[in-house]
Amino acid sequence: MKGDRVEIVVDAGDTTRTYEVVASRAGRRVETAVRRGVVEVSEVTRSGSVVRTARFMATRVLALVEQPVPREDASEHQERPLREDPKA
Repeated sequence: MKGDRVEIVVDAGDTTRTYEVVASRAGRRVETAVRRGVVEVSEVTRSGSVVRTARFMATRVLALVEQPVPREDASEHQERPLREDPKA
């Protein structure tokens, strides 16, 4: 979903560095995967094509924070029927 983002905090020796991967357009999402000691964070389209990927050594990653965009909750909206009941 547009606006989803993942922050990655990495140990860079004597300091830390923070990176962000953001879903920049509508219909895109951010996916994370840990494989063979590598953390991959990718921006993916609806069809599953990878737009860009950030890779980090898993031993250097201090924190991986997923921050999804708040979704609208259906309970906040007043629900109404799609059509009127003819028997009422």
